[in-house]
Amino acid sequence: MRVTDLEQLAGTTVLVTGAGGLIGSRLTAHLRRIGARPVSVCKIDAYPRQVYHDHFGISLNDLDFHVGDIAKPDLIPALIDGCDYVIHAAALADVAACTRRPLKAIEANIVGTQRVLEAAKAAPHVRRVVFVSSASVYGNTTAQSGAFAEDSPLHPVSVYGSSKAWGEFQTAAILGEAGVSYAIVRYFSVYGEPQVIKENSHSWVVAWFCMRAALGLPLYLNGGGSQVRDLVHVDDIAAGTLRALIAPGAHNQTVNIGTGIGTTIRQVAELIRVHYPNVTLVDAPLPPGDPLGGYASTRHMAEVLGWRPDVTIVEGIARYATWLNETPSAIPDWLRQPAAIHP
Repeated sequence: MRVTDLEQLAGTTVLVTGAGGLIGSRLTAHLRRIGARPVSVCKIDAYPRQVYHDHFGISLNDLDFHVGDIAKPDLIPALIDGCDYVIHAAALADVAACTRRPLKAIEANIVGTQRVLEAAKAAPHVRRVVFVSSASVYGNTTAQSGAFAEDSPLHPVSVYGSSKAWGEFQTAAILGEAGVSYAIVRYFSVYGEPQVIKENSHSWVVAWFCMRAALGLPLYLNGGGSQVRDLVHVDDIAAGTLRALIAPGAHNQTVNIGTGIGTTIRQVAELIRVHYPNVTLVDAPLPPGDPLGGYASTRHMAEVLGWRPDVTIVEGIARYATWLNETPSAIPDWLRQPAAIHP
């Protein structure tokens, strides 16, 4: 990311919800690098706490890092005072976990979002709110090209996708009526070092496949691996999100954050095979709520943000494999157990 593109954020204060995870920690690191002050909040309950410290660089001694639940009524109003911008990235973001625990998804993704929007509406100094959404709102592609444009119909096929679609509509309704500038960013498939997998999840395919391959475990291609993903490196996700925070053209806009290139899950496995040539591939059933997918139309993104992602999938997978080989402790102990045959 070129610092000069974002220099106007220097000296500002940015509230970042979900700041403890892969994306949130990358956002706050970029904000510090350009001279902004991130005020961070996260439940830090998705991983063992050591993961947050060792891999995401989270320090609980940081006075600007707050451990808390955004669904609680008093938390966000207390933190948003004095903030110039808000990036709302907190969510139960695992498709499988949302499917298993829909009420938890509602609490985190709907109640939590409502709390953030209400607080932003009441805060006198907030210049813009960025709501982090997902390509899951599109569901399965019906376009012949396979590309999802921002004006494509929304047909979510999962609890997670439905909750994100609700968040988009609610952001526009509450902030639009109040005259508070907002931008909605639809992330496509985020990956990159130091992403760490979660048990009983089928998200984060690059991390899953690399960690299994590093242990000599087979790679299971759910649905035969025909699903299409637009894989976006976390560095590009952070860069695009910060541009949405300040770009004049992003005012009250919905913007895809993607590369515009579709990659099948089987192709991902083959790219990982370059780094782990002895790994075997096994076809498996498609899990519930896993969309066939597609890739982003990036024309609106390029026009609104004046930017395109930099990291190619070949480069990104190579970076992840290198990081994993240098950081084998990132592989969770449960994956090393004999029972960890199939995710």
